[in-house]
Amino acid sequence: MGRPGSHGPGVAEVFARVLTPRVPVRVTAFDGSEGGAIDADVTVEIASPTALSYLLSSPGELGLARAYITGHLKVHGDLYSALYGLGAGGGGEKLSTHDRIEMLRDFGIRHLRPVEPPPEEIRYKGGVLRHTRLRDSRAISHHYDVSNRFYEWVLGPSMSYTCAAFPKADSSLEEAQWNKHDLVARKLGLTEGMRLLDVGCGWGGMVRHAAKEYGVQALGVTLSKQQAEWAQNRIKEEGLEHLCEVRHMDYRDVPEDGFDAVSSIGLTEHIGAKQLPAYFSFLRGKLRPYGRMLNHCITRPSTAQPAKAGKFIDRYVFPDGELEGVGDIVSAMQNNGLEVRHEENLREHYAMTLKGWCDNLVANWDDAVAEVGANRARVWLLYMAACRVAFDCRFIELHQVLGVRCDDVGTARMPLRPDWTN
Repeated sequence: MGRPGSHGPGVAEVFARVLTPRVPVRVTAFDGSEGGAIDADVTVEIASPTALSYLLSSPGELGLARAYITGHLKVHGDLYSALYGLGAGGGGEKLSTHDRIEMLRDFGIRHLRPVEPPPEEIRYKGGVLRHTRLRDSRAISHHYDVSNRFYEWVLGPSMSYTCAAFPKADSSLEEAQWNKHDLVARKLGLTEGMRLLDVGCGWGGMVRHAAKEYGVQALGVTLSKQQAEWAQNRIKEEGLEHLCEVRHMDYRDVPEDGFDAVSSIGLTEHIGAKQLPAYFSFLRGKLRPYGRMLNHCITRPSTAQPAKAGKFIDRYVFPDGELEGVGDIVSAMQNNGLEVRHEENLREHYAMTLKGWCDNLVANWDDAVAEVGANRARVWLLYMAACRVAFDCRFIELHQVLGVRCDDVGTARMPLRPDWTN
């Protein structure tokens, strides 16, 4: 219905035009209008004129994100369902020029004036090169040095911030994260006494798993100071100092070499497409002959898509993050001394992982808000719910690619058939 006392369409009616029929979503607005599926379980509330200004001055995912993060656009009910109904691309970019003109005519040209973005938004000034060591360090700190306590509430006891591998549809998130680490260990062929380098190690889940379950000497490195401190404390608590360590350092500064295996679980997204050749060449150089390297990362569905992240992800979540197609990953590994032996797509597993993280955050919402603030908590919930939609709809994928460093005559010492499957 339109606005009370008005013959023209209300804000909610115009906004509802961007909804897809996949999931019923109701829309309400500050002008009293309603739109969409009136009896839906999920309601998107355009709570103030400021929300409208965000949506019209920055049409697309950025305006939608700013309005939600600041609380001027509210979602009552499941956020994932609302985003699915709005369309995984962000919704606002589907608002036609005619619709925008209509809204501006009805509600005023003032809504085109840019609104001050939330303070959580990060933007590097022009002229600064992407993926310098200093800029990479700042980008990692922005995302990971939020609060270890906050991440404990979101991730659960595993403190693993990468795609889990669910052995069964009803497996718990903790079981799936243990299984992910074990799958990586089996693909790498880890056995007692081997040496593992885990780059971008996060809170040390992989190095601790390799040490505890396989007796491996494991070294993890991360650019996040808070991650390194948490991991070092957990290693001491578990009595694993004799087998593993985590250092706060750039992976490019690791002096040791001759490792039996290298794992990269969720780091490639931060590297940048132009740096992939140097990245895989460096890691290949850390391996002894017959050593294996496992790369686990989010990818685009094709190599024809741009690598750079969308505006919301870039400015609020992963500054300078880039996603390539799995073909780019495979090519970069092949072209820099690694023979690719196996790859698989865990796309559905990441959607399930994200559901678990969203459920954890919602269950601990009051504590999370007290720890990091309402705006930042909303950033993470929006990011995780939107990514779940993106994995479900195949806008992004998650691939594990296994390579090996052959000796000088091409011998790989790999099993004739994969021996890591359950």
